[in-house]
Amino acid sequence: MTLTRSRTLWLRTEPLHAVIYFEEHCRTLGRALGLKGFWMGYFAARTAPMGTVEPGAATAALGVFAPGMVARALPSAWQYASPGRIVEERAAYTARALRTLVPDIEKRTAELCPPLAAMVEDAPSPARPLFAANREVSERTDPVQRLWQLVTCVREFRGDAHVAALADHGLDSCEALVLAAATDRVDPGTIRQDRGWSEQEWAEAVDRLRGRGLVDADGHITEHGCTERELIEDATDRLSARLLRPLGAREADTLLSALEHPVRQILAAEVLPFPNPIGLPRPTG
Repeated sequence: MTLTRSRTLWLRTEPLHAVIYFEEHCRTLGRALGLKGFWMGYFAARTAPMGTVEPGAATAALGVFAPGMVARALPSAWQYASPGRIVEERAAYTARALRTLVPDIEKRTAELCPPLAAMVEDAPSPARPLFAANREVSERTDPVQRLWQLVTCVREFRGDAHVAALADHGLDSCEALVLAAATDRVDPGTIRQDRGWSEQEWAEAVDRLRGRGLVDADGHITEHGCTERELIEDATDRLSARLLRPLGAREADTLLSALEHPVRQILAAEVLPFPNPIGLPRPTG
């Protein structure tokens, strides 16, 4: 399996997963469950498959959020809603949103779910905490919920891989975001606030990257920094490509082609903003 297929798998699954963060109805999930504010809802929904996880473990698994931001949401969230209830509700909310955005999505689950399930069932779980937790809750009787949960497993497998790649390249959480922002992959002001880092913490991370030659005196990415980013993305693709192992090349290409239709409909509905904090690039074709 080529790294190109691994990258394409992300581009064709991330928009389906990301409906949970950006679709208007899905964004009300936290409040409907009695959670306090969007970000408590986000952290609770993202980590609910792991159970009543504490902030330290959640921060480590999520990779790029400031510890204090996570601690403001967890473990307080579990006082308002149990992880089990959140898992069920997030699946129901996203399935409803997908049925609205992609009217024929249920018909397409027959084609999409079997290869996705084969990938998820075959994938290894060590060092992949969010993937492993989501796989445990992936069995769904509702076919659209099942599709979204499988896509979420794929997404979190890549996310776990990306966190490992960042750590392997010696980047801490804030440094990783600064370097990504320096490439214009994400907006620096927005991503700093969205991930809970103070201006001082951000400036200190810039200084550390400058000392490594990854950004210049003005905070712009250097040639060395660009190379480092490419190596990180290549490592993420390589680790994520393990997902495709159960599929032959033809079956993988068929899956990627089948995913294109629902993704195009989601993008056409302008549910996802560009630029966005998840680093999903604007489609070019």
